[in-house]
Amino acid sequence: MKPVKVAAAVLNQIPLDWEGNMRRMLAAIEEARRQGCQLLCLPELCITGYGCQDAFLSSSLWESAQAALLEVAEECQEMVVAVGLPLWHGGSLYNAAALIVDGAVAGLVGKQNLAGEGIHYESRWFAPWPAGMVSRTTLAGIDVPIGDLVFELSGFRIGFEICRDAWVASRPGTDLTRHAVDLILNPSASHFAFGKHATRQRFVLEGSRAFHVGYVYTNLLGNESGRAIYDGDAMIASNGKMLAECRRFSFADYRVISAVFDIEEARMLRAQWGGGRPDAGEDGRVVRLPFRFEEAPWQPVTTPAGGWEESEHLEFEEFTRAVALGLFDYLRKSRAEGFVVSLSGGADSTATSLLCRIAVELALAELGPEGLAQRLAHLHDLPSSADPAAWTRRLLTCLYQATANSSSTTRHAAKTVAEELGAEFFELDVESLVQGYIDAAQSAIGRSLTWDQDDAALQNIQARARAPMAWLFANLHRAILLCTSNRSEAAVGYATMDGDTAGGLCPIGGIDKSFLRRWLRWLELHGYSGGPPRTFLEVVTQQAPTAELRPPEAEQTDEGDLMPYDVLADIERAAIRDRRSPKEVYWEILPVWGDQYAHDQLRRWIRRFFQLWARSQWKRERLAPSFHVDDHNLDPKTWCRFPILSGGFEKELRELDAIADSPCNENESSSPQ
Repeated sequence: MKPVKVAAAVLNQIPLDWEGNMRRMLAAIEEARRQGCQLLCLPELCITGYGCQDAFLSSSLWESAQAALLEVAEECQEMVVAVGLPLWHGGSLYNAAALIVDGAVAGLVGKQNLAGEGIHYESRWFAPWPAGMVSRTTLAGIDVPIGDLVFELSGFRIGFEICRDAWVASRPGTDLTRHAVDLILNPSASHFAFGKHATRQRFVLEGSRAFHVGYVYTNLLGNESGRAIYDGDAMIASNGKMLAECRRFSFADYRVISAVFDIEEARMLRAQWGGGRPDAGEDGRVVRLPFRFEEAPWQPVTTPAGGWEESEHLEFEEFTRAVALGLFDYLRKSRAEGFVVSLSGGADSTATSLLCRIAVELALAELGPEGLAQRLAHLHDLPSSADPAAWTRRLLTCLYQATANSSSTTRHAAKTVAEELGAEFFELDVESLVQGYIDAAQSAIGRSLTWDQDDAALQNIQARARAPMAWLFANLHRAILLCTSNRSEAAVGYATMDGDTAGGLCPIGGIDKSFLRRWLRWLELHGYSGGPPRTFLEVVTQQAPTAELRPPEAEQTDEGDLMPYDVLADIERAAIRDRRSPKEVYWEILPVWGDQYAHDQLRRWIRRFFQLWARSQWKRERLAPSFHVDDHNLDPKTWCRFPILSGGFEKELRELDAIADSPCNENESSSPQ
């Protein structure tokens, strides 16, 4: 038995925050030392931050990154530390991982498989490193190897898979096995999305089993650059067994996990299964160094407590923690004084306000009042108690802005929600503002505005009249105005620009209304793990969603204006995520909804979706930044690009209409709606 203690650190970095990023890296290195580790893996691009965008193309950034790497190296005496940074070499920029050995940079490994799907755009800045290629580069006048390297430290071999390298079929780990690697390090910047944790677990465990190696995986943590949230996933595995896992969604600056890895056990299994080659060092890829690991005291593997990770409502738990952490980091990194929400009494604004409260609860539970005050050190007059209501009142302001069309139901709901959350609450009447705009317009055009002739204008002016007051309170409090639009509304443009879309951040813009309604109901009945049921949410969940922009006698509802939100969510996933044509969407949702709704009605809803989608792209271009929490998003800046002007699917919709006359229609029932 030859046990070596290794560590993985997750870091809550900020793009271009040179001093802060350095401070967190050095703190993690010191914590790994304290835990008795000689080897530590830090996340991908942790020196600069992953989300630098086009700043990656700046030569000053490359120079600062190299200087920071050398500064980190000076603090790594008697240690082996992997650090991620962008590196300019040979006329191209590479996403690289540097291996520091005993205070010096031993070499750099380039990422071979760049992430270019979903929100990722790595090929805009980086070139992929060719498999098997080795070269030399210069760091501060020192010549070091760069490429597809294997590092041999007194016989102990280390290789790299950098983030997406492990997600592809021909992952570098297969080749590393032929080079008799003992340990694979995977520094990553893998943003949170539902289901990704399980995928990471699979490739970490399977990689360690199939390659007969130790495997150290680490990730970023928190809301790094605005839209993406990193869950701080870190794992250490060996030969198909999980040795350690990091608790996800921490509110701390960094977290370090460690485990003892048995080199001889891995080698015994490789000898049993074969796969190495005797000439592994003759191709120039192996960098040999005299560093020797001390034998670590053996530690038994402890199975981490399941907690909320084992919940049958895992997506709800993850959503709660991801958005809460995203809000918390956005607040402190933007140095804002708090949040303002225009609280309508409906599901969306309630969900947004509730997530602010939950962010306070989770931060207090982990950090305590003193730790939370340190994390929000830019704020003044912070509570000293551990009471979440006191902290919420300091950080969250809610406004209910009534018009003549507002009901007592939503007024009561808004007040109840604000009081239960502990938010500062103001109830305002803006009918005179609305009427002032209407009177001015009527005077200008020389006629009265009527609901029969001017429905959209009369609805929208109410929403727009509320926006200035919400912005005023945000300015008064030096706070972030939170937009409360959801993804379903963005898909069909069911929102008033410069009205209910007003805000600097849209926390729920990445999730559909159907999910939000189920999530609120879950919190009402159960609560997240460690939190109480929010029974007061009954005043919201029992309502039919409504914009309340038409007179009460119109009995306006969102689903009456659009379609059932559950159906809309299925249409949106098929049409946008899966890129199906209108006709294909119809055949996909028919088995799901065909028994509940008339088939002609389903076709009309699909037609309406595509028409509204095409004409609403200009709205999506102007929406406030939102968090990515699902496996797709409608954000045109980071996920779903669509032309502002288009043909509007006219040909495709004619094909959808033709289904009604096709032979396939003969067996369709005419079940009522």
